[in-house]
Parts: sequence; C-alpha cells; structure tokens
Amino acid sequence: MAKLIYSMITSLDGYAEAADGGGLGTGADDEEVHTFVGDVFRHVGTYLYGRRMYETMVFWETAHAEPGAPPHIVQYARDWQAAEKVVFSTTLESVSSERTRIERTFDPDTVRRLKEEADADLTVDGPTLAAQAVAAGLVDEYHLFVTSTLVGSGKRFFPDGVRLDLELVEERAFASGLVYARYRTR
Repeated sequence: MAKLIYSMITSLDGYAEAADGGGLGTGADDEEVHTFVGDVFRHVGTYLYGRRMYETMVFWETAHAEPGAPPHIVQYARDWQAAEKVVFSTTLESVSSERTRIERTFDPDTVRRLKEEADADLTVDGPTLAAQAVAAGLVDEYHLFVTSTLVGSGKRFFPDGVRLDLELVEERAFASGLVYARYRTR
C-alpha cells in the first residue's frame, strides 16, 4: 500500500500559513533546498490539494517554460506534471492542469482506496485539507521544512485536538537555516 505524506514549509513556531499573509521565512527558495525537495518527492504519484493550494501549485504546469528557468526548477515542474492531482473543492469549477480532477468533498474512504490502489506514494498538501486527513488517521509520514522565522499566528501545521506519537526517521539542516525533519506514525 502507498503512503500518504503530509509535507509543508513551516515557521519555527509551527505555522504553515502566517495570519498576516506574509511569508514563513527564508530558506525554502534556496537551490539546495529546492533540489532536495524535488528529490524527496520525485516518487510521488498523486497530490491531494484543497483549492487554495492547487491554485498555488498550478504554477508548476508551465514553470518549465519560463525563460531562464534553472534545471532544478525544470525538473520539479516535469515531476509535478507527471503526477496525478486531486483537488478537493466545492467552489472550483475547472482545473488548468493536465492529470487533474476535482472531488467535491473529502471522503476518508476515498483516500484509503487511493492509497490501496496506488503504485506510488501520495501527498496531502495544505493545512486545512491535511487536518482532515490527520484527524482521519490517514497520514503515514510528516515531512516538515522548518524555517528560522517565528510568525506568531496563522494556520498551524498540526491541527488542534489531535495527539500523534511519531518516530523521527530523517533530519537535515541546510546552509540557508532551514531544517528538514521526517517523521512516521508509530
């Protein structure tokens, strides 16, 4: 069975989105970090998104064609384009990327079936959608890319009211100050 992975950039104080709409700090745009992210997620076969995260990530549908795009950006775009995308949204009317479909509601049983039938791992992206997957006990691994910035408030990476006992299986610090930590459920 494929794994469901929840991964995001987070602030040092645990927020996946800052309340003020600002960034989460520096480090994620670093070439070394971006290349690492691409390598870690190259094997992903399906991305599960909410509407807002999909609207952010659809950039990768055409990023490879940007004039002067560096090789690590082109590679990430190609890998993203090759994967399936499922957008959970009640408001999105159409998609603007290939290999993408809309589901109107998040159904844990549907996600379980996707995991059972998949040949490659899946990710759930965005703190709102991921909170539903976490609460349903569907997430197998958590990949945090932690910046060195405190943002004070916003949407937390981990949802409130959920207890998880996790095992640290990998960690890495980057010259940019960003720290990667991968945990799996016990």
